[in-house]
Parts: sequence; structure tokens; C-alpha cells
Amino acid sequence: MAKNNDQDQFKKVLSHAKEYGYVFQSSEIYDGLSAVYDYGQNGVELKKNIREYWWQAMTQLNQDIVGIDTAIFMHPTVWKASGHVDAFNDPLIDNKDSKKRYRADVLVEDYCEKHLQKANKEIAKAAKRFGEDFDAKMYAETNPRVMGYMKKATEPTARLAQLLEAEDLEGVKALIEELEIADPDTGSKNWTDVRQFNLMFGTKIGASADTATDLFLRPETAQGIFVNFLNVQKSGRMKIPFGIAQTGKAFRNEIVARQFIFRQREFEQMEMQYFVKPGTELKWFEIWKEKRMAWHRSLGMGDENYRFHDHEKMAHYANAATDIEFDFPFGFKELEGIHSRTDFDLKAHEEHSGKKLQFFDHEDNKSYVPYVLETSIGLDRMFLAVFSNSLVDEKLDGGGERTVLKLPAVLAPVKAAILPLLKKDGLPEIANEIVDELKWSMNVAYEEKDSIGKRYARHDLNGTPYCVTIDHDTKEDHAVTVRDRDTMTQERVAIKDLKSYLESRVSMSEWLRKI
Repeated sequence: MAKNNDQDQFKKVLSHAKEYGYVFQSSEIYDGLSAVYDYGQNGVELKKNIREYWWQAMTQLNQDIVGIDTAIFMHPTVWKASGHVDAFNDPLIDNKDSKKRYRADVLVEDYCEKHLQKANKEIAKAAKRFGEDFDAKMYAETNPRVMGYMKKATEPTARLAQLLEAEDLEGVKALIEELEIADPDTGSKNWTDVRQFNLMFGTKIGASADTATDLFLRPETAQGIFVNFLNVQKSGRMKIPFGIAQTGKAFRNEIVARQFIFRQREFEQMEMQYFVKPGTELKWFEIWKEKRMAWHRSLGMGDENYRFHDHEKMAHYANAATDIEFDFPFGFKELEGIHSRTDFDLKAHEEHSGKKLQFFDHEDNKSYVPYVLETSIGLDRMFLAVFSNSLVDEKLDGGGERTVLKLPAVLAPVKAAILPLLKKDGLPEIANEIVDELKWSMNVAYEEKDSIGKRYARHDLNGTPYCVTIDHDTKEDHAVTVRDRDTMTQERVAIKDLKSYLESRVSMSEWLRKI
């Protein structure tokens, strides 16, 4: 599949997601609500499977990590302590001609990414020209054109980080003008000043306006973990190091919400906070970088589609931070963040609540506030990464073409389609017996309409990894034909072995072993 800002591919993703019941625009019959989406009958299954694959990898494969589910509504002081009230802002800039609003930092980051892609293309062309003896590193460090692209790919982000750290918004605008960054849609360079915008949604709780309390919809799930640190530690008799995992909805008033479900106002996070002894946090930071990358790679979506991107500008609470970026149809973007948050969060909640949030270490015979390693991934972004990467157009050996949704089998909404060759001769009855046997362990679909070729094509488009055909021979040999979606190869499998055959290829336990 073409990458690097492939708008045609992205349009195909949006169209396919709607046509096959994965993602719909929220309130579409009323012309929709911007940056809010609903998941259809197949989308909800794919989303559930991604969540479960993450959850089991965290809580079942790690004896020192437990789960929690905290409320969306929290005491308003939580967000004062966390820094969200004062510092949860995006730098926004408007184009005076197009009237469109953008995140100033994203404009600079996209500028740098374009030049990085230009450098990579130059290196790739040189590699083809020079063959096996080509030294990519030396070429990148000596070729003037590549060096120029790399300079434009790295220097602006470093300058941007310094400007944002100093809260120099005038300097950010000056940088955009210096780089001659234009409105992506119109090419206009007529920009307003940059200003900060807080992203939290406010709401009220109470029986009347006079007595109502001002609250926020949570902008992240992490704070629910921090305020329950002692509850979990004491009730579970947890010892440092240990982790607390959580999935759930979060809400951000994204003014610049584009790129489909990549950036939404209502979204779902999968976060894990790992509490460690002070002084060991950077060791654990490296461990969790590798653990999380191994989880992503286990899905088989191509190692070349992932990269680490260390932060130039770290959050005020962090002493190390990196992103796992994925190559979406619109380029490499953040998929998961891994942060060493130090002891900022627990100390801040100690200060604002007046309660001690410490761990007594019997080995050292002293109490301390643990440091925290965070892994945080957007479930919706992961959904988009999986879906967009899986949708491919293929040329077939016979000269034809097909479109297929090659979802990782463990995540596919339907694991197998059970297809009687004809609607007669007792074949539907055998097919339904197979459905009744398989439905207890996996999601299967029964279909008898249209020719078998059309049914195969339909399930290729829907992402179903296996099609099981019941034909006239089944009545004699008690076997079925299993067709693999990705290779289109067919294999005869005894009905008594079908369940184990499919489970070995689609079950979560088998896929988790790859991590």
C-alpha cells in the first residue's frame, strides 16, 4: 500500500469503513457532529478485540500489573493538581484567508516530516543506483542534498521545542513565517498570532444551577490511576515495581480535529502506569519501550511501519519521553506515548489532597513516593492504524485485481465464514451444525446467498480471515474446504479437526505467544 501522505488511500479507508459497517459519522442523519464518530457492527468487534489484545498482554502476561476502571467524573481539584487546569493547552493559529484553524506545532512538525521523507527518497534512489555496497549512513552524512533536507527536518523541531518551553508564542509565529509554511488547503501564508487554548470540556453536577459544582470531563484516564494508587497497592498487597492498567473514554475539545478517527473529541485510551523505585525509572523506561514495540510487532503489520520518536520538548513532569509512531496514509504520526513521569503526579496529589501517597519499602525500611513509567495508546488511533494498513489492492497471478482487508486474524470481527456451496441437498444443515459448534469459541458468520466466488470476495472485503465451504464431498468424507483470505490457498480439513485448526490461527492466546 502506498504511504507518505497518500490522500487517495485515505479516502478509500474512509469509504470502506462506512460501507462495511466499521465506522459511521455520529448523528449522520442530522449532518453529523464534527470529530465525533460511531463504531458500526464490525467496528465495535474490531475495537473490542484490539482492547482485549492490549488488556490480556498487560494484565495476564504480567503478574505485577492489575486493572482498574475509574469514573469519568472526578473531583475538580484532581485537574488542578495534575496541571490540566493551568497547562493543558494547544498553540493554535488561524489563516486569515482560508479562515481555517491549525495547531501551530503540528504545522511545523508536518513541515519537518515532508523534508525527512524527501531525504529518505533520495537515500532510497541512491541505494538502487549503487547496489549492495551502498552505505546509507555515510551517504546521508555527505550528500549535500540529503544533508539539506535533514537540516530542514530536524532544526525547526528543536527550535519549536525551545519556543514552546519559553511560552514564546510570537516566536512560534515567526518560525512559521520564516519557514514559509502555507495553509495546507489553500497555500495562503497570511497567519494570525498564535494563542493557547485549553482543551478540557467543562460540565456541572448538581440538582440546580445555584448549587451545581463545576466539573470537567476527564481529558485522560491516568489521573484515575494515580488517585487510586494506595487503594490498589494496599488491597492487592502490591510490591514495587507494579503497574495499574485502565481503558476508558476521555474527552478533549480538539479545535483542530481532522484525519478521521485519528483525532477526536471523544475517544478511548489504553493506559498503564508502572510504579518503580526512584533511581530505576530510566532502566524501566527502556524496558517498556521494548515491551510495547514487541506488542505492536506481534500483529505482523510490518516492522518498517513503526519508529521511535524521542521528544524534543518534554512535559513538565517527565525526565524521558518517546513516541511509537506509525506510518498512517498521511505519514508517520504518534500512536503510543511512553513517558517517565518521575514522582510529579503522586506528589502533586499529596500536596492538594493532604494525604500521603507513599510506599513503605521493607527492604530499605523507609517510605518514598514512587516514580512512574507510563505507556499510553489511543484505541481509536490503533483502530485506524490496523484498518488503514490492512486495506490493500492486489494484482492476482491471472492478471486480475482484488481489494482485501487483511486484518490480523486475532483482531478480525468475524474469524470464519461458514458457507454451504448450495442451499439444498442437506448442505445448509451441515453448515449450521458447524456454526453451532464454533460459536462457543469464536465469532463466525453463516452465509448462503450468491455464488461461492462472490461470497469469498465479500468476506475478503470484510476482513474475514477464513472461509469454510461445505460441499457435496462433505457428506462422504466429513471434511470441509478452508480458504485462507491472504493467500487464497485452500485446504481440506476434517470437521472434527476444524475447531482446533481455526483456533490455532485466530485465538488470542496463540497470538500473545508471539510477543
